[in-house]
Amino acid sequence: MDLALQDPAAVLSAAAGEAKVYRHQAAPAVAAKPASVTKRIVAVTACPTGVAHTFMSAEALETMAKQLGYQIRVETQGSVGAQNALTAEEIAAADLVFLATDIEVDMARFDGKPVYHTSTGAALKKTRSELDKAWTEAAVYRHSGAAVAKKEEKAGPYKHLLTGVSFMLPMVVAGGLIIAISFIFGIEAFKEQGTLAAALMQIGGGSAFALMIPVLAGYIAYSIADRPGLAPGMIGGMLASSLGAGFLGGIVAGFLAGYSAKFLSDKVRLPVTLEALKPILIIPLFASLFTGLVMIYVVGGPVAGIMSAMTEFLNNMGSANAVLLGVIIGAMMCFDMGGPVNKAAYAFGVGLLASKTYAPMAAVMAAGMVPALGMGIATFLASKKFIKTEQEAGKASFVLGLCFISEGAIPFAAKDPMRVIPACMVGGALTGALSMLFGCELVAPHGGLFVLFIPNAISHVFMYVLAIAAGSLVTGVSYAMLKRSEAQAKLATA
Repeated sequence: MDLALQDPAAVLSAAAGEAKVYRHQAAPAVAAKPASVTKRIVAVTACPTGVAHTFMSAEALETMAKQLGYQIRVETQGSVGAQNALTAEEIAAADLVFLATDIEVDMARFDGKPVYHTSTGAALKKTRSELDKAWTEAAVYRHSGAAVAKKEEKAGPYKHLLTGVSFMLPMVVAGGLIIAISFIFGIEAFKEQGTLAAALMQIGGGSAFALMIPVLAGYIAYSIADRPGLAPGMIGGMLASSLGAGFLGGIVAGFLAGYSAKFLSDKVRLPVTLEALKPILIIPLFASLFTGLVMIYVVGGPVAGIMSAMTEFLNNMGSANAVLLGVIIGAMMCFDMGGPVNKAAYAFGVGLLASKTYAPMAAVMAAGMVPALGMGIATFLASKKFIKTEQEAGKASFVLGLCFISEGAIPFAAKDPMRVIPACMVGGALTGALSMLFGCELVAPHGGLFVLFIPNAISHVFMYVLAIAAGSLVTGVSYAMLKRSEAQAKLATA
């Protein structure tokens, strides 16, 4: 630089003579960074019935996680128990715990892990957005209850109720089908002691149905307070049953037992040497006393009166009221296809079985079959409006509808809700109204048309099939007319 300042002419002259063409040499290769480690997810899916949403949401999570490059293992807690169960090693190695559950599941194993909670419906319909939200909204779970995943607190009483219903359902299904089998020998054959019909009625009605309300109450309390709530909940449920308070009393007993057990668990402080007595002695004893006394002296009588009045009204209502109830039940069953409204209507029908009120259950199951059957009919009637994958989904939907799995219509509802849902609700309302008008009664709360093969499980069988067919056709034809083809849809969005 100094030479250039002192004699710039000489520097320029030398530069002109000594300049050489420059060839850029590539910089030494830098060792490539190792590829980022694939994120690992462990997930649990569980719905109250443990049939459709449990497995459909699991499949949706597995498919989407694979597309996004995540490793995922999904445990399904269906009607046959936990399948593909997560191991302790898999949970320990996971970066995220994703819970798509509508009922209570074992949380102790996830202590210290980032947990995100959502519903099976959201995991099924909004899989990508739920997985994206999980990474930002998951919170470290502490089994002591000090910190929980953000969405866990939003579940509240509804989730506890569905947990109770979930555990009650096997009792209802088994009991209802056994009662139906006893009717093969005649509607009143069970009254003759010593016969097979009497034995079947004792198993189904005297035992399985007798356990419905205690199990409902017990597992509502279990959902709230974990294992210490189970005994007081079942005791309260048995009292509700013996006092004539029915399923409404069982629900009240479950919440009384659950919250009283949780209060004792959180507030009672004992020396370390006596702490082990809390879950096996102190909480069951005092929570059972509190629940039992409140049920006997405060709640039992009034709730029994309400239940008796409701049962009498349902059993003696006129055709106009029956049709109106059927319309309401049918529309609810088809509104969200396995969502909260659908499950509320289903729980109502199942609960009335304990009071030997069978007509609402018939309307519930008939209307619940309509959405999936209707979508199958629509894809057949207007096949040109549906792409190939939708046509195949329509065939599967029809089969699911026959099995009383309304979730078969969810792929159609998720893609075109403004047309699918109204079409389903209209068909479901018609089916529910016709079922109630015809006086159809159902003793088994699941099984779809396959229950028809059990004599006397459904009264007025042919009229019942007619009600289902009428609603399904209305849904199928209306959606076939409303559905826009792919070309029309593209023009509308252009």
